[in-house]
Amino acid sequence: MTPMALEGIKVLDVSQVAAVPMCARHLADFGADVLHIEHAVTGDSWRNLQAGAGGGPAGIPSDIPYNWEAFNRNKRSVAVDLSKEGGRKIIYKLAEQADVFLTNLRLLERKKFALTYEDLKAVNPRLIYGSVTGHGLEGPDKDMPAYDTTVFWARSGVSHLLTVPGMAGPNPRPAFGDNVAGMALAFGVVTALYARDRLGVGQEVETSLFAAGIYQLTFDAAAALATGRDEMEYRLNEGFEGTEEERKERDALIARSLQAIKDLADFYRERLPNPMANVYETQDGKFIRFNALQADRWWPRFCKLVGRPDLEDDPRFSTLEARKENRKALYHLFREVFRSRTLDEWRPLIADFPASPVQTLVDVINDPQARANRFFLPFDHPTYGTLEILASPVNMSLTPATIRMPAPEFGQHTEEVLLEEGFTWEEIEQLKEEGAIPD
Repeated sequence: MTPMALEGIKVLDVSQVAAVPMCARHLADFGADVLHIEHAVTGDSWRNLQAGAGGGPAGIPSDIPYNWEAFNRNKRSVAVDLSKEGGRKIIYKLAEQADVFLTNLRLLERKKFALTYEDLKAVNPRLIYGSVTGHGLEGPDKDMPAYDTTVFWARSGVSHLLTVPGMAGPNPRPAFGDNVAGMALAFGVVTALYARDRLGVGQEVETSLFAAGIYQLTFDAAAALATGRDEMEYRLNEGFEGTEEERKERDALIARSLQAIKDLADFYRERLPNPMANVYETQDGKFIRFNALQADRWWPRFCKLVGRPDLEDDPRFSTLEARKENRKALYHLFREVFRSRTLDEWRPLIADFPASPVQTLVDVINDPQARANRFFLPFDHPTYGTLEILASPVNMSLTPATIRMPAPEFGQHTEEVLLEEGFTWEEIEQLKEEGAIPD
């Protein structure tokens, strides 16, 4: 049998749902021995998402757990309760001989269970510690609950750029952003393993759903940093190539269709089974996307958020089934509440919820959370002066990515590289005469 690229690499996958499990799956596909650590009683909640295979609400019903298989093939499952001292003892024992530790535990949970990088580094200095966070390791929202629907889609600008003006954006597909973050983390882990071969020690590797979303919008985010402008707003204004009459015709079409589109959006949103995993418009025409999937856990807090604590014990809404049965009335009730305040008024109130505003690219490049995590870096360009450019979405504690050169001019380094490879000046001149390289 042909040897596998990561054969002999042991990975502890202390995660659930999607982003980090997908990273671990990539490593497993290439031969790593991945131990997927699941809760000793409930298991990985991803097992129960798919319709027809665990009772979950998502996807096409099937007796085949295609969702679970897709994200967790090639792994071995180990059931451990991290809240128990004995459970943590198991993880520490496994970490002593592991090459890679992966997690998407929130930062406060890593501290609670003594599973931070510093904790495990003391046990195994050669350990590569990889993680996906929601919003990054720093900043005011580092502990805020996060899903790809709220952070990758809404906060990073993806939803904004994939929809018509005045709308909240398309319906996010499950794990769409998680998969991007998972692939980025896998790249970072393999890079760290390569660095360990040279340096002899491990390091921490991190990416976030927020960084991954901005990375996916590299073209548009770079434009926003260079110009201070948002692609969608530019396209609607200066970027429109048409006469003034055509512009008026376009604006009239948008105005006539927007209400119909909003009515259609309401038609679908009022039928979603969980009103706390929905989108709501604010007084100033902005949108907030919520994704409180653990409905019973979030229900009392959501009632307080909207200023209606009386709804908590209202028999029409007090249970999951009751809320599902009366979801249309509940959606419209919440819709009117969120329209009563502007987005800026709602922002501090949703800080502890799995929620994000639907942001433009100008919002994104000025987002304090993005700034706190240094998603954008200053660079002194030899031609254009001081610029802000996108940082790598993969953060490595020991061998970080650096920006050393601007993008090259056409053929700028041809002679330099040929000289490095042993070509003489006479040979270079001959190549120029032959037209093999530009003169």
